[in-house]
Formats: sequence, C-alpha cells, structure tokens
Amino acid sequence: MDIKSAFAAQTYLHARPATEPVAQPAAEGAEGGGFSGLFSDFAQTLRQGEEAAKAAMTGGADPHSLVEALAASELAVETAVTLRNKVVEAYQEILRMQV
Repeated sequence: MDIKSAFAAQTYLHARPATEPVAQPAAEGAEGGGFSGLFSDFAQTLRQGEEAAKAAMTGGADPHSLVEALAASELAVETAVTLRNKVVEAYQEILRMQV
C-alpha cells in the first residue's frame, strides 16, 4: 500500500462520524452484515457529491459546499480502492500457499 492510499484511508476514517453499530438479525439465513452499511454509506457519499455538483452547475450551491462534497467523494473512492487492493492481495497470498 502506498503512502497516498494509507493517508486517504486514515483521513476518511477520521472524517466519518462514529455511530452505534446496527443490531444484526439473529435468525439463521437472515441477510445483513458489517459490509452492507459500509457500502450504503459509500453510495450515499457519492450521491451527495453528485447532487452538490448538479446544484453547483445550476447555481443552487456555493463553491465551498461543492468542494467539500467532492473531497468526501474522493476520500470514499480512494478508501474503496484501498480496501479492494487489500482483498486482492490477501486472495493472491492465499493462492501462493502450498497445500
């Protein structure tokens, strides 16, 4: 992992508010997991960035809010890419193991 990715992940982590964990269903086979909230938060951050960009283009938002929304979107994307890279590295490490 390069230093830029590590910095982006740490910045995004500190920029997100701490929230209470969502209670998971106890029934077997029930849908839910820790990553579903992460992905919905990621999608929501991207949607907010798109909405701010549209509002700025139509004159409905100030440039400061646009810059903030785009910075949050950039951090979210860099964090997702870093997470994906770590998963790929772990998978490749598993493939290298001798059985």
